[in-house]
Amino acid sequence: EAAAKLGLEHIVVTSVDRDDLADGGAGQFVKVIEALRRTTPKTTIEILTPDFRGRMQAAVESIVAAGPDVYNHNLETVPRLYPTIRPGARYYASLRLLEQVKSHDPAIFTKSGIMLGLGEERLEVHQVMDDMRCAQIDFLTMGQYLRPTPKHTAVIEFVTPQAFDAYGAIARAKGFLQVAASPLTRSSYHAGDDFQAMRAAREAQLAKTR
Repeated sequence: EAAAKLGLEHIVVTSVDRDDLADGGAGQFVKVIEALRRTTPKTTIEILTPDFRGRMQAAVESIVAAGPDVYNHNLETVPRLYPTIRPGARYYASLRLLEQVKSHDPAIFTKSGIMLGLGEERLEVHQVMDDMRCAQIDFLTMGQYLRPTPKHTAVIEFVTPQAFDAYGAIARAKGFLQVAASPLTRSSYHAGDDFQAMRAAREAQLAKTR
């Protein structure tokens, strides 16, 4: 009801990892999507979920059935750095999650992002882009990693705006419908405006095939 009163056009729904729940929190996403559809049907909905680990298939099926407009799950970094940056996750499992979303409903836009400055190599970033496109991911976000506390991984490099621009150009050439690449880009950065641009890009693509 609050969303309807505020006249929100685009909403991003996210959560902390919910390993305390039997379904990993998938049911909570479903309830929120259904409530938003009832109270503010014109609002577009973007969700950002964890990987659900061993409950991935059932979680994806239930959430996709609820009908979000955008399904986001971040890969965060290149595969080589997963043991230190995402020790509890698996790179190819995260890719498979987004691939499953597309297989269940190709109309849902899929989105993923990585942070730069963690020690990744340029060609590793290009490979992540290729892996994402093989999984039919529509939207790529790329931002600068910043160290939240001294206990977290140190920043290895502050990537220049020019380097972000170059990565963005390469990503567009690889076929992403939408790319956001800058030091300040975050997963939900300008999410509503980017959704409109991504939807327009898909419509333009479909128009060319008619």
